[in-house]
Amino acid sequence: MDDETTRAERLIDAQTKAVELFDEIDRRGLIAAGRGERAVSDQIRDLANEMFGVAKFWHKRIVRAGPNTLHPYRENPPDRLITDDDIVFCDFGPLFEQWEADFGRTYVLGDDPVKHHLRDDLPTVFDAGRRYFDAHPEITGEQLFAEVRRLTAQAGWEFGGTHAGHLVGEFPHERINGDEIEYYITTGSDQPMRRHDRAGRQCHWILEIHLVDRERGFGGFHEELLDLRP
Repeated sequence: MDDETTRAERLIDAQTKAVELFDEIDRRGLIAAGRGERAVSDQIRDLANEMFGVAKFWHKRIVRAGPNTLHPYRENPPDRLITDDDIVFCDFGPLFEQWEADFGRTYVLGDDPVKHHLRDDLPTVFDAGRRYFDAHPEITGEQLFAEVRRLTAQAGWEFGGTHAGHLVGEFPHERINGDEIEYYITTGSDQPMRRHDRAGRQCHWILEIHLVDRERGFGGFHEELLDLRP
């Protein structure tokens, strides 16, 4: 088995474990009214350690509820109590044996039909973005970002972030600066996404979908591997 095949398998395995973690979050009912975002984040941290021995996350742990779901990754809104009609999203980057996973999902408490509609549109926009990526072998990060924003508008939402994903497995994505824009799915990222990085390794990508309804004051988030599938 060559190194690239091994790398791909390790990244897929890391995501598979992240899926198991999120399934257990749901099974245990950790996201519930009356709990603070930070407290839920800490419970998920402890659960990841219990299930998989995860001791480190490669980016900050995010649990956001209600109006805090409008904020993109880099912002740090104040801790908020989850209410019984909230929309909540989680974004975690656990390290499984030093392999990065980056996984995000959205939950709705209560019966608000618009919140349920937004939550249900997240994987739909993700899947459409992935199909577009699959159909365009020479696609750049900038081109995919433009398509994701088009799909978002077509679905009736606003895109909530300045990018729609990033490389995984090669670097902690919070360290981006001006000369690393090519590592993101964003405006100005003009290199083909299907390429090798500076170390000669195949690039693998995370696709992030952040849909928001600013008028109603909430959003949702969905992310996982783009180019690799279990």
